[in-house]
Amino acid sequence: MTAQITTLGELLTSAGTQWRAYDIGRRITKIDKKQFAQIETTQVPYPYPLAGHALLAIQFWDNQATQDPYVWFLKLPLDEQSKLVAASRDHFASMVIDALGTQLTGEAAQGKLDNNLYVYAPNANKLAAFNALLKTELKRPASQYYEYAELYFAQKLGLDQWQNLAVQGLADFAMRLEHGSNRDNLKACWSHLPAQVQSPLAAMLEHVAIGVELTEHLLSGLKTAVESEDLAASINYLRALSGSHSLGLIAEAVDTILDSSLAAQADLQLTITGRCWETLTDSLRLIKLMDCAAHNTEVDGLFESIFADLVAIPTLRPHVLALLRTENRSETLSRAIGRLFKR
Repeated sequence: MTAQITTLGELLTSAGTQWRAYDIGRRITKIDKKQFAQIETTQVPYPYPLAGHALLAIQFWDNQATQDPYVWFLKLPLDEQSKLVAASRDHFASMVIDALGTQLTGEAAQGKLDNNLYVYAPNANKLAAFNALLKTELKRPASQYYEYAELYFAQKLGLDQWQNLAVQGLADFAMRLEHGSNRDNLKACWSHLPAQVQSPLAAMLEHVAIGVELTEHLLSGLKTAVESEDLAASINYLRALSGSHSLGLIAEAVDTILDSSLAAQADLQLTITGRCWETLTDSLRLIKLMDCAAHNTEVDGLFESIFADLVAIPTLRPHVLALLRTENRSETLSRAIGRLFKR
């Protein structure tokens, strides 16, 4: 069996399972099977690298399945071109075959990969968001915590009654914004939410492709937060709208921050880098961000880590490398770039 299997896709298919792959490193993003096959055969780089790795969730189920699907959370190394290190993928596949044979599902398979070198545990927020997404995609009921969250955001309990909100309930609510009045209820109460709710909810919303109307609403709130130099609220607004398909509005949000005094804040620079990276194909916006990072003296190695993060993203790599040649840059940015080559 091993001789014919060269990819995880083939392994899953040959075991008789249906499967789906997601990136869960930056934002929970479905990877279609054709693209996944190209990634596995190193025809294309991994689109969403994070710290030199592909963080993947592979969901699979057998054709007779009535129970919830199985999920592998994998952390696979990438090379300097952000391509999958095939030897590590092969190693994982051989470990799976050794442990499970062709029987990837069922009770006998449970727990056998728990100590696998490539299996990792996502943080609680990411796990809750992923669980909530799967339930909506499989048209399964939300968790037991959803009802309380729905009532809370409908302001039927009082916004001070947040102590009983569960992270999973927030995730279920975020993934079900289009159900009933959820979206309108969120718009009505967002700016009044306690920080203890707004922050974790923003961490869920960044995985949701929110509509134009809600994006515009959050952008308007972001501008107010930036004007009043409210760092925490600005980060929450930016995270909450960063998953939107309205890239122009996200770009406007990033520009609002970069043109303000808050641009000097490392936490906002990192939020832009980690969640709004698609807007940085614009060379002026990229230079502005990198210039802010170069001027930051409070966080050691900030410029270098942002540079390393962005240059690894295939869609940004040419733009980041072009930055090394641009003449239109400050002395501080030039010095920071110079330091990259002395390491």
